[in-house]
Amino acid sequence: MRVLFLFIALIAGANAFVSSSFTGGASLASLQQGPAVASRSTSRSSLEMMRHRKGFKKLGKPADQRKALLRALTTEVIRHGRIKTTLVRAKAVRKHVDHMVQLGKRGDLHARRQAIAWMYDKNLVHALFEAAPDRYADREGGYTRVLRTVARQGDNAKMAIIELV
Repeated sequence: MRVLFLFIALIAGANAFVSSSFTGGASLASLQQGPAVASRSTSRSSLEMMRHRKGFKKLGKPADQRKALLRALTTEVIRHGRIKTTLVRAKAVRKHVDHMVQLGKRGDLHARRQAIAWMYDKNLVHALFEAAPDRYADREGGYTRVLRTVARQGDNAKMAIIELV
C-alpha cells in the first residue's frame, strides 16, 4: 500500500512541472510561440486610474510644506519668467501663477494685498502689478506654458519648464 501511495505521489509531483493555466507562469503553448507572446501574458498593465473628485495633487508633502513650495515656485516663476521643475510641480504651480497675474491685471488694493499675502517678495508684487495690465491686456487666461523636457538623470523624474507667455 505504501509503495502504491509513493508511486502516485511521484506521478503527481512530476505532473506539477507540466505547465497549467492556474500556476501563474507562461503556458507551454505561449513559450513555443515565442518570447513576445510569453512576455505579453506576464507584463503589468499600463492602465492608470482616473482621478475623479480629487481636488489637487498633494506632491508627497504635508499641507504646510506643500503651500510653502507652491508659494516659492510662484514667486520664482514671476521673478525669472521661466523655471525648470518636475512636471507635476509645474502643473500644480500653474494655477497659482495664473491667479497672481489675474490679480495683477485687476490692480485694485484688495488684489494687491492678496498677492502680497501669497508671494514672498513685496517688490516683485509691485513690479507685477505695473507690468501685468499692459502685457496681458488682450489675454483672458492661460498666462503660463508648461513644456516637457527630458527626464532627470538619477531618479528619472519627468521634468518640465514652466514659463510666462
